[in-house]
Amino acid sequence: MVTLETSRLVLRRWREDDVAPMAAIHADPEVMRWIRDGSVRDEQQTRSGIQAWESEWDAQGFGLFAVEIRSTGELAGFTGLSVPAYLPEVLPAVEVGWRLGRSHWGQGLATEAAAAAVRFGFEERRLERIVSVAQVGNAASERIMTKLGMRLLRETVSPSGGRRVRVFTLSSHEYVTPTR
Repeated sequence: MVTLETSRLVLRRWREDDVAPMAAIHADPEVMRWIRDGSVRDEQQTRSGIQAWESEWDAQGFGLFAVEIRSTGELAGFTGLSVPAYLPEVLPAVEVGWRLGRSHWGQGLATEAAAAAVRFGFEERRLERIVSVAQVGNAASERIMTKLGMRLLRETVSPSGGRRVRVFTLSSHEYVTPTR
């Protein structure tokens, strides 16, 4: 079981008691605004998603981490690595992504969590390249991508939702290991 720790966060595998708080995050239209077509998800959809994320861990050796606040144990959302099958034109690739509840926005937590996932991808899983995808207009996610050292690769249309997206990229050669 892979667990990563940062100064404020614990990135870990999923547990049954994560379903309800993650479902609450998925039920917030503002959180889901930039995800696919913007639809919210219910508890069963969230449960199915978590099961799929856990299966990806087993199949690929990487996946989406539950992001927990170290000081309180509260589930803040997720970050991690996945294959962006919804955007075939960038394959083969591994994507870093994140989704935090609104109460955790604006504190640098998404950047902190995503940086740990990128470090894991390059240093532990020896990935050659990591991408990140954001819908055009999602300036907050693009700022995180830039902070991670990523650069804009292309703008395209996502076949899964018909929305314009920007794909950012970072190669293992461009990656600068942060000082700890």
